[in-house]
Amino acid sequence: MKPEVSRIPMYQTMMKVPGGLMLLPLILGSIIGTFAPDALAIGGFTTALFKNSALPLIALLIFATGTQVNMRTGGPILATAGTILLMKTLVPATLIVILGRYVGLDGIWGVSILAMLAAFDNSNGGLWLAYTGQYGDARDRGAYVASAVNDGPFFSLLFLGASGLADIPVVALIAALVPFLLGVLVGNLDIEWRNVLKPVPNIVIPFFAFALGTGINLSAVVSGGMSGLVLGLLISPVTGFLVYLGYRFILRRGGKSGIGFAAGTTAGNAIATPAVVAAADPSFAQYVDTATAQVAACVLISSILAPVLASWFLKRAGELKVADDVSVPEGAVADAKV
Repeated sequence: MKPEVSRIPMYQTMMKVPGGLMLLPLILGSIIGTFAPDALAIGGFTTALFKNSALPLIALLIFATGTQVNMRTGGPILATAGTILLMKTLVPATLIVILGRYVGLDGIWGVSILAMLAAFDNSNGGLWLAYTGQYGDARDRGAYVASAVNDGPFFSLLFLGASGLADIPVVALIAALVPFLLGVLVGNLDIEWRNVLKPVPNIVIPFFAFALGTGINLSAVVSGGMSGLVLGLLISPVTGFLVYLGYRFILRRGGKSGIGFAAGTTAGNAIATPAVVAAADPSFAQYVDTATAQVAACVLISSILAPVLASWFLKRAGELKVADDVSVPEGAVADAKV
């Protein structure tokens, strides 16, 4: 019998695009969420899978990622995560707070300090896992824990809270880490579970990316105006370059340092950060609408730009190739090297 072939090679086409496993469904979801939002609100399994599945599927992905962390790789993973957290979150947030002391909360060029913090101090963990799942190794994928820590409003509240503006949601931070830590425990106790859950990223990433996309209204991205566009274009080269420096000089990853640019993103959850901060301190309410639109622009633009920059630097170093420890369909390796 002749082997069955794909009539339309959708998966391999997605794999050819940097971060395409997440990026393409995200864009498709945002288009449908903008122009036909009611199509996914009919209820039942349709709404559950294509609109409301992002958080549980991301939680499953976090758990599955944790199972791949064994005691032998724990040290390198923590070093990688710590470097990402330092260069993607702590350094940018500190610089923004210092800027705020000089220019005030209004910020500069129509971008408030609130919008800057919400856009710069976090990273898109789903895109990081999608990209490092293709081009990284166990250290990079396990370093998702950095995104688990910086995703959401925690660090924005933390840095604003340094001046007494907000409370620190410690419980929210713990809740973000529990699935990962449980995954580490299960994976180290039972290697069979580690093997069973290894293909989970390639299964769930397109689905939760689409669901996240449905929450990004393209009109909000447009309403962010030129300031939102400029902010979005700065996220990836600025914060991505900082993580690149961490990879190159702290972790000493050589040609693979280009992977650091994949962290130069804004998390989808960051869209809600301005409203969360304003709830903690009503004095920020005046900035919420504009900041939310600007952050939405950053989510979409950085999701496109970050993997492109990462792939360019990896290709320049001759390292744009699928990792040896990643299981991919036959032919995907060749496609990724094109």
